[in-house]
Amino acid sequence: MNKLKVGMISFAHGHAHSYLRALMALPQVEVIAIADSEKSRVEKVVEKNGLAYYEDYRDLLARTDIEVVVICSENAHHARHTIDSALAGKHVICEKPLGITVSEMEQMIAACEENNVQLFTAFPCRYLAAVVNAKKAVDRGEIGDILAIKGTNRGTMPGGWFVEPELSGGGALLDHTVHVMDLMNWFTGSNVTEVYAYAATLFHENLKVDDAGMIHVKFESGAVGVLDTSWSRPKAFPTWGDVTMEIVGTKGTISVDSFAQKTEMYSNEVGKGQYLPWGDSMDHYMIESFVNALLQGKPAPISGVDGLRSAEVALAGYESVKLGQPVKLRA
Repeated sequence: MNKLKVGMISFAHGHAHSYLRALMALPQVEVIAIADSEKSRVEKVVEKNGLAYYEDYRDLLARTDIEVVVICSENAHHARHTIDSALAGKHVICEKPLGITVSEMEQMIAACEENNVQLFTAFPCRYLAAVVNAKKAVDRGEIGDILAIKGTNRGTMPGGWFVEPELSGGGALLDHTVHVMDLMNWFTGSNVTEVYAYAATLFHENLKVDDAGMIHVKFESGAVGVLDTSWSRPKAFPTWGDVTMEIVGTKGTISVDSFAQKTEMYSNEVGKGQYLPWGDSMDHYMIESFVNALLQGKPAPISGVDGLRSAEVALAGYESVKLGQPVKLRA
């Protein structure tokens, strides 16, 4: 069996470790190499898995026969890494948010289309069991037409480059809008037409970015949505955060608690309670779905356009905060 050859660009985002485990577990995949300008981030990973290392991602693209790259760099570098990968003829899995401006995301999508490669936005929450089952119920018409969705993606402040605006592109409003907004777009099958948002720094002193946010949206379908994006979970919280949705339809409602599959552990050694997830790995199913799509010659199940539609809502949110009024999105 011919294996799909994969390389990874940057381990700046922690999801890279989970994505690597998912890739290594797939018999139809061969991971070839990792590129990262900071060798300390990947040195142990490279040694443990017997992978080649490149300091410059352009050497990875030029000197290997990889067919796919997984990009987990800082948000500000997504566009450059994606466009260069597309020009080199590589399919791309890009960490969220897809980009930090609408224009650069459009350029990423165009570069991939022009070079006949697939662009996949990493939205693993679509593969959570609770989300999958809720989507099936909606598609079966069990709650009628969606009228409203109330969501949360509350988390712990991540620190590091996430709070450096020149690398992250924003704070909690950008970081934690995109996952659940993608789910809202997916469930409604409709685009956002208007955004009204609040963002501030309330929970942590001396941050250069916002750590609190509420975003309100209107969809073309007439549905409305509201999402709490705040980094409001303290360090003592048992896990990093949550992904929840309350979906209200004309015939019923669905409550989704995406990470409810957990065991509680209390340890003196750790010093706080912990949630140990026991459900299926959303990252594994996400990576597997894209790999299978490539091998079968099918479109990416979550596209670059999906990534754009989600991130542009967060970016419009920042514009709304600045203006103090709702912002219309283009059709």
